[in-house]
Amino acid sequence: MPRMIRRAELRRIVPLADRTIYELERSGHFPRRFTHTPRCVVWDLSEVEAWILECREAFNEGLVKAAPSPDVHQRRSRPVRRPRPTKS
Repeated sequence: MPRMIRRAELRRIVPLADRTIYELERSGHFPRRFTHTPRCVVWDLSEVEAWILECREAFNEGLVKAAPSPDVHQRRSRPVRRPRPTKS
């Protein structure tokens, strides 16, 4: 019998915001939730785990690139201080 997980457990497994998960579901890129009772939606844990493995494999094969690091010198709050010149 498949194990079903509720939203709280899904949040611990998948580090994405609820809105992101819902958008991925709608576009077909994340396992769809289903109604367990009239007031409870759940996800199939095996489908979620398979999705995680697919994401990892896509990254390992180079199909998905990691996001570039932000340029901290362009931020407006907490500006980066320039290093002090060293005395020789």
